[in-house]
Amino acid sequence: MKYSIEGDTLPVVICELEQGEVMISENGDRSWMLGDIVTETTTGGGAKKMLGRMFSGESMFLSRYKANSAGKIAFASSFPGSIVAKELGAGESIVAQKSAFLAATEGVELSVFFQKKVSSGLFGGEGFVMQKITGPGTVFLEIDGSAIGYDLSPGERLVCDTGLVAMMDESCSLDTQTVKGIKNMVFGGEGLFDTVVTGPGHVVLQTTTVGSFAAMLHPFMPVKK
Repeated sequence: MKYSIEGDTLPVVICELEQGEVMISENGDRSWMLGDIVTETTTGGGAKKMLGRMFSGESMFLSRYKANSAGKIAFASSFPGSIVAKELGAGESIVAQKSAFLAATEGVELSVFFQKKVSSGLFGGEGFVMQKITGPGTVFLEIDGSAIGYDLSPGERLVCDTGLVAMMDESCSLDTQTVKGIKNMVFGGEGLFDTVVTGPGHVVLQTTTVGSFAAMLHPFMPVKK
């Protein structure tokens, strides 16, 4: 399948489908279509997987798009940021933040991923529940702000603000650490905790989050009287 990611602040991925090719997405994520492409609402694997998607912040049902002839289908970002494409081999998995999934080729499976450490779930910013996405196929993910990737060696640690881990290989581990120093904690403006990702594997960070963006705008919102 050929695709192109276009646009700047609010990007869109445009996929070129040949006859018989199939894609899946969250309900309502499709932006436009060209050609004879049929849409079907599906459970995506039964009740267990439906509940897993619900807990990971996605909709319970998926949309399935089958091309009866050559055509194009587009999926646009819902928040200013980036779209990242990831090619997954058979059985290869990544772990992504809630609501990161945008679309994928048929064959990609979505399931729930639970944080193993209580501290990571409580203070890491990603929450206890994340998404596990398994190949084979191509998956497209929504990233808040710009996407910055790093390849971590075994045991190599990446320290970042909480909530900035958008995606990582399943081989990576996620943990939290307390910011050192009372002055740093109280006056540093970085919060009380940092997120720590340990390799080996690839990790993608996002430069902002929906929550931090909303908090920045809050002082400028009109006050109801």
